[in-house]
Amino acid sequence: MKTRHALVASALTALGASACCVLPLVLVALGLGLGLGGAWLSTLAALEPLRPLLVVVTLFLLGLAGWRLYRTPPSCEQAEACVAEEVRGRHRMMFWLVSAAIVALLSFPQYAPLFY
Repeated sequence: MKTRHALVASALTALGASACCVLPLVLVALGLGLGLGGAWLSTLAALEPLRPLLVVVTLFLLGLAGWRLYRTPPSCEQAEACVAEEVRGRHRMMFWLVSAAIVALLSFPQYAPLFY
């Protein structure tokens, strides 16, 4: 699994882990949940039992991406762009930006009452 795939997969599982809390707030803020009565948003609470599993998968995938970025040497030829240190630096910066967004999503249930 490439680093990019691990980052995308961890972001998607983080969205799944926080769908019970973040998604209703976002949909209501966009005005999308009110047209249908808004009661259907409460069905997203059914995802709450899956949250611990999705958090573990998210953290595993994030760790895998970090491992590939920092611990394993790049597996590419000398002429390819992934060998350049500035490219690896950009990849690492993107990793930390995505990691910060994922941590914000995963910790959303702790600060969600501030928005309701």
